[in-house]
Amino acid sequence: MLVLGSASPRRAALLREMGVPFAVLASDVPETPLPGEAPAAFAQRAAVDKGVAVAALRPGAWVLAADTVVAVAGEILGKPRDAADARRMLRQLSGRVHEVLTGVALCAPDGACVEALVVRTAVTFRDLSDEEIAAYVAGGEPADKAGAYAIQGGAAAFVSAVNGSLSNVIGLPVDEVRAMLIRQGLTAGAPAEDGA
Repeated sequence: MLVLGSASPRRAALLREMGVPFAVLASDVPETPLPGEAPAAFAQRAAVDKGVAVAALRPGAWVLAADTVVAVAGEILGKPRDAADARRMLRQLSGRVHEVLTGVALCAPDGACVEALVVRTAVTFRDLSDEEIAAYVAGGEPADKAGAYAIQGGAAAFVSAVNGSLSNVIGLPVDEVRAMLIRQGLTAGAPAEDGA
């Protein structure tokens, strides 16, 4: 059995599309970078920490955990605290290239994380008007999204270029995760389970 250590409906949908049976059990690991921690190091550490925490709750199960961060000019943009923070983040991304980094960790039934990696995608936003930003934030979509946007939602209209994995920006790098699961003998099969 595979457990997805994330409450993200986007990650669950991507994993379901891969045909991998899984249950969901979110972790309560804080998503807070350490002082001076680089974006890639933080994404990978957070994914591993989540994987280990969920593995402790579900001994005997494989656990897949992930953490996605947005970084611009070396600064990590997490989930916005409120609407004003979301507007600030989107103004920061306007007219610029930023990186979306997803850390992924796979923990074995004994609780040890056997694989961990970070996938990077460069995303370019066109120039955004204050009115566009305000309207997008008012719709509520940025609330639980790293960098305050969802590329698979209304923010698709903000994007002028994506260099790399689109599924990575959504929250789970499908090609890399599939390869990871194949290496560990976890293959596609039955439909996903909804319970934990």
